[in-house]
Amino acid sequence: MNRVKLALLGDYSEDIVAHQAIPRALELARESLGAEVSWDWIRTSDLRSPATDLRLYSGLWLVPGSPYENAEAALAAVTWARESGTPFLGTCGGFQHALIEFARSVAGLADADHAETNPEADTIIVGRLSCSLVGSSGAVHFARESRLARAYGAETAIEGYHCNFGFYSAYRPVLERAGMHFTAWDDSGEIRGAELPAHPFFVGTLFQPERAALKGKLPPVAGAFVRAAAQY
Repeated sequence: MNRVKLALLGDYSEDIVAHQAIPRALELARESLGAEVSWDWIRTSDLRSPATDLRLYSGLWLVPGSPYENAEAALAAVTWARESGTPFLGTCGGFQHALIEFARSVAGLADADHAETNPEADTIIVGRLSCSLVGSSGAVHFARESRLARAYGAETAIEGYHCNFGFYSAYRPVLERAGMHFTAWDDSGEIRGAELPAHPFFVGTLFQPERAALKGKLPPVAGAFVRAAAQY
């Protein structure tokens, strides 16, 4: 397996549990896959040009921890990964911003935005959840033959969350017509994951699969992401 160098884009904080879990998840992927995996943390405020700053990386993980210091830089990085075919994983806030980028750049919703940072926006596609998912966990169901289902080797998993915002499903048809596939949902049918099947690897989840690493378990999504980056 090839050497894998990953960019972890987000504003690192030792107080964010996911930021503690992600390196451990990548260590477990390294051990499981026998790959030479390394990674760099990049603050959104330090990202100037994704095409230049990220060109040496074989995968981009847009990590939890929004609002980002520079949300536009995070969105630009998503655009770069989507257009260049670079393997991309977005979890929690990373998933939310991946949907915003796709809505703006591909689905024709140029003013799509996030209620956390722009509550007065005309087109809010990521809004406050009616019930907070901070500290919650529950069943997640995957679409058959989706990348998520293949990664887990199952159509259902139990996953944890740490978020107050989620995708407004009223915009689902618009994004689906543009090519986004929504492939994970909870027991009530609320969207919890999405992917671009035409891309080598472009997956986002509202849940935080990396948390499994804190229990010594390789998160299936992280393993699939590293495998895709190794093949990139």
